[in-house]
Amino acid sequence: MIPWLAPDTPFPDTAQALGPDSEAPGLLAAGGDLSPQRLEMAYRRGIFPWFSEGQPVLWWTTDPRMVLPVAEFKFSRSLRKTVQRFLRTPGCEVRIDSDFDAVMRACALTPRDGQHGTWILPEMRAVYAQWHRQGRVHSFETWVDGVLVGGLYGVCLGRMFFGESMFAHRTDASKIALAALVAFCRRHGIALIDCQQETAHLASLGARPWPRTRFEGHLNQVTALPPPGDWTYDESLWLELTGEVPS
Repeated sequence: MIPWLAPDTPFPDTAQALGPDSEAPGLLAAGGDLSPQRLEMAYRRGIFPWFSEGQPVLWWTTDPRMVLPVAEFKFSRSLRKTVQRFLRTPGCEVRIDSDFDAVMRACALTPRDGQHGTWILPEMRAVYAQWHRQGRVHSFETWVDGVLVGGLYGVCLGRMFFGESMFAHRTDASKIALAALVAFCRRHGIALIDCQQETAHLASLGARPWPRTRFEGHLNQVTALPPPGDWTYDESLWLELTGEVPS
């Protein structure tokens, strides 16, 4: 039995989350309010909301936790060529926080692997948009001729980025956005991107599982640090991946 949270109830110890043999491994609690303040308390402890229409707010903390160490990002030869071709093509560009709401709407139409429907419900979009206006949530976007064709969004607390969701309307558009995020993280001393759940696609890009205790220890060290102060896109970021600035 998982605890039910009132609006002012703190989260239980993450060690109380349901184990791997349960029907919902990683489920920690239900209920509580869905606000930027509650979300910040959750993320600082490695807890995230994930629920479907008709369900209460469900709070999770998976063990192991899928993470992408940015130093281990697999920038394959084919992806490198894709990025370089994209950046050298007129009308193609990467942006940060240019149209956050559109990114969230597009992600809401892209179900997770093996899932039907969406977990990015209207109430989720509303609270993350509010948190975005407070400077905690950011989007990395790929644009072609003024049209948004791919991107991702996530939460940044201190020097930790929590990836939430991505979408692509063109081949490799989300990978380009992810590569831009990795370059940004390298530039700004963010060593780890949280991926929440394990997938073969993420593993192919260098993500791997960490024990929850190790993940939480990392959070304790980095979420208290000052966050990056500049969230504007600059082509010099690509030096962190390609060793050159696209001409």
